[in-house]
Amino acid sequence: MKRKKIPTLYLIIPCYNEEEVLPVSKDIIEDKMKTLIKNKTIKKDSKILFIDDGSKDGTWDIIKKMTKNKLYSGVKLSRNRGQQNAILAGLLVSKKHADITISIDVDLQDDINVIDDMVKEYNDGAEIVYGVRKSRKKDSFFKRFTAEIYYKLMKLMGVELVFNHSECRLLSIRAIEGLDEFDEVNLFLRGIIPQIGYKTSVAYYDRNTRLAGKTKYSVKKLLKLAFEGITSFSVRPLKMITFFGILFFFMSIGIIIFALINKMLGYAVEGWTFLMGSIWLVAGIQMLSLGIIGEYIGKIYQETKKRPRFIIEEEII
Repeated sequence: MKRKKIPTLYLIIPCYNEEEVLPVSKDIIEDKMKTLIKNKTIKKDSKILFIDDGSKDGTWDIIKKMTKNKLYSGVKLSRNRGQQNAILAGLLVSKKHADITISIDVDLQDDINVIDDMVKEYNDGAEIVYGVRKSRKKDSFFKRFTAEIYYKLMKLMGVELVFNHSECRLLSIRAIEGLDEFDEVNLFLRGIIPQIGYKTSVAYYDRNTRLAGKTKYSVKKLLKLAFEGITSFSVRPLKMITFFGILFFFMSIGIIIFALINKMLGYAVEGWTFLMGSIWLVAGIQMLSLGIIGEYIGKIYQETKKRPRFIIEEEII
């Protein structure tokens, strides 16, 4: 059903040590919001909400100065809790004031002009609009290759993801209220949000180069996020352990028969290399299996504690 009411938009922008890029990107973001308000695409009380994720540089000081302009708002988390929690904090704060929210990175690698298409899709009835990259031509071969592997692996593990979607998305207040029902501490929004349901749509955009500064997402953090997605939404790794256990049980029977035949024929020494290789292989798989089980147990441990996902130290709305 097509909506006729002009929505109030809160633009959610998580920041962590972004004092270099903020002065550059803020003018572009402000011009975009003013244009949207002037064209009556969004209401005058729409805002740009920066979430300072426990930055150690002057990011919060810059945000505080910006909030003198009524177009800007800011939320400071008490410590670094990661991008996922920073976005969630912004969404839950915005829920009291906005009709829709759009999350976007402060470096504007996600094309800010995609906002127009997202609001249009919302007006056409969508509760969730995913920002999706048109292509990965600008990425290196390694990044393209690993991204393809990542999405295929997630699909194999049974995790529902939108291909080439990161954290750029529109959520209606109805969708945010649905998201708020998920109490899990181990957040992976790309996997949680498709679980909400409601009508969804997609807005495509071209990926830009970073305006300034360096990305805060290292290979280590990307791998951690990928593993978080698998262990938060799939038990297939545990089922794979069972499968390998059965497989190696039958393989061990074959190895025992092989060893006995060698013994009877007087060739016991010849199987030493094979035997040692088998021992190390099985030991490696056992350690990997224990590690996977440990990850799941660790998640259960964290969830049962019911610790807060974030604590807001200061809020300027």
